[in-house]
Amino acid sequence: MFRRDRLGRFRPPAPEFGETLPLEASPEVVAFLARRRSASAMSLAAPGPDPEQLSEILRLAARVPDHGKLAPWRFVILRGAAKDAFAERITALADSQANPAKANAALRKLTRPPVCVAVISRFIPGDIPEWEQRQSAAAVCHQMLLAASALGWGANWITDWYSYDPRATAILGLAPDEKVAGFVYLGTSTEQPQERVRPDVAAITTEWSPA
Repeated sequence: MFRRDRLGRFRPPAPEFGETLPLEASPEVVAFLARRRSASAMSLAAPGPDPEQLSEILRLAARVPDHGKLAPWRFVILRGAAKDAFAERITALADSQANPAKANAALRKLTRPPVCVAVISRFIPGDIPEWEQRQSAAAVCHQMLLAASALGWGANWITDWYSYDPRATAILGLAPDEKVAGFVYLGTSTEQPQERVRPDVAAITTEWSPA
């Protein structure tokens, strides 16, 4: 059964295990990627995704390359009173940062959006290199941006001082070997994002040839 997104458009359900997934051109996806733009965290207001809509975003975010099928990441959802409590507890740590004024200002990006998802990277010892597992967590953050935007939500991926301060990550519940890959903020964008400067792809691209 197809569901509707927040704009009333139909979206497909998750495919069944083993189902054939044809590779085919999708001009609509290309057009979407060509104009994808993060929304400012400060522009994100209520309403945010409800539990069912957020579950859909997370399902789509988890469909990323994952060598070894390890799922070396997990999600921590912050919203409502719980998000307020987390923000209050880490506010006490802001004044001990290298730039207290900047650290306190950064907290507004956490307190304003109605929904936050912390993507937690974890290393699972085995044959798959740690670097590949960490990259998979970053891919989850990016795919969450894509999924949220495609479903009509404003989204922003941020790592700030509270991603790295061990006292803050302990409050979030991270184990010693876990890292914050990103805080993904979700909500209704109150302003239309503007295009920003993009890299000169030709300037950063080379083609290898034998010596």
